[in-house]
Amino acid sequence: MPMTSPGRSAAATPVSANAVAIKNFAFSPATLKIKTGTTVTWTNQDTDAHTVTSSGSGGPLHSPTLATHGTYTYTFTKPGSYAYVCTIHPFMTGTVEVTS
Repeated sequence: MPMTSPGRSAAATPVSANAVAIKNFAFSPATLKIKTGTTVTWTNQDTDAHTVTSSGSGGPLHSPTLATHGTYTYTFTKPGSYAYVCTIHPFMTGTVEVTS
């Protein structure tokens, strides 16, 4: 059984395979590789608001504006590469790569 140190903050915990942290004006990890049927949760850890919005038209990702600690989830049902951006801060970009 692995030892865990008490008092460790959640920010120090490694990001799980289906979670993206929004912190320091970046998506972390910037590229997430998952299997079809996986639900991904984005969590805003910044004090500024952010969005998770598909790049280009017709993409599936359209989060509301996420305040601090706000979350957005989406279940990917089809394989493909899904690029996304924060519409408030367009230099923030990420990709979810979905395989079957």
